[in-house]
Amino acid sequence: MSISTTHVTLNNGKKMPLFGLGTWQSKPEEVKTAVRTALDAGYRLIDTAYNYLNEEAIGEALDEYFKSGKLKREDVFICTKLATIYTRPADVARSMSASLQKLKLSYVDLFLIHAPMACKVPDDPTNVFPVKDGKIDAEDRVDFEGVWKEMEKLVDEGKAKSIGISNFNAAQLERIRKVARVMPVTNQVECHAFFPQTKLETYMKKYNMTIMAYSPIGSPGRLSGPTSITDRTPTPVLLDDPVIAKLATKYNKSPAQILLRNLLQRRIIMIPKSVTPSRIQQNGNIFDFTLSDEDMAAVAGIDRGVRMFKAEMMSHLEDYPFSADV
Repeated sequence: MSISTTHVTLNNGKKMPLFGLGTWQSKPEEVKTAVRTALDAGYRLIDTAYNYLNEEAIGEALDEYFKSGKLKREDVFICTKLATIYTRPADVARSMSASLQKLKLSYVDLFLIHAPMACKVPDDPTNVFPVKDGKIDAEDRVDFEGVWKEMEKLVDEGKAKSIGISNFNAAQLERIRKVARVMPVTNQVECHAFFPQTKLETYMKKYNMTIMAYSPIGSPGRLSGPTSITDRTPTPVLLDDPVIAKLATKYNKSPAQILLRNLLQRRIIMIPKSVTPSRIQQNGNIFDFTLSDEDMAAVAGIDRGVRMFKAEMMSHLEDYPFSADV
């Protein structure tokens, strides 16, 4: 079994790789090398977003591979996201067009609503998280239903093969599900051994929706991210957990590989981020071993309910998603 042959079937019948490259915090000059390394190592899922400000560099790397004949467009699954400054019905098409232009693509395989918030449109479109008086400058309520109807039009037009959401709680997902003509295929959320999202997973499975995990190894580099979306409160380091360390020794793997293998066996899509070639290659080397049922239970036992991305600067908003347990 290899990275490029391991997929999950989405609720619309399309297949999506279970393993891919995350690119949040990846600078444009670094992300090209990261994408090249990942594709050469067999990765076939690349995750990005308007908010990451690196779509153009990723598009250049993809274009290089497609034009050289190394890969065909249909070989690679590309996911990007609706800009938080454009989370309004009238702006959905605008955000999609901007992303397609930067990525040098005619369609993306998956387009997500990045977060349940609509930031005020700033003068500078690269200011994706505008702040006012120490808080995210955003509208208090989001027209999820209206935004979703515009997302569905992107599927009709062939600009997005599948659509979904990110950072939504179950109640917010339910609002969309009740009006959806095209069902969300996934919800991209923080998910790792300290915060395994088992309640949300149970809810989503009822509708044949899968979790797409960001920060699958606990995001050791998160504290260098934007203060608007990361909590500066010190938290336990997942990679240093003694249970994970013991399993790493047992299987002769790295702690990161144990954590990623655990999610793979849970059939959760994961997108570990790295710009280090050796780490990108190592992260993908998880298809030659299997955690026993006993060891899967041991990983489940270290759940601490620790959410590392609380986006507290948006907690004043009525649509803040992380007050709910699910």
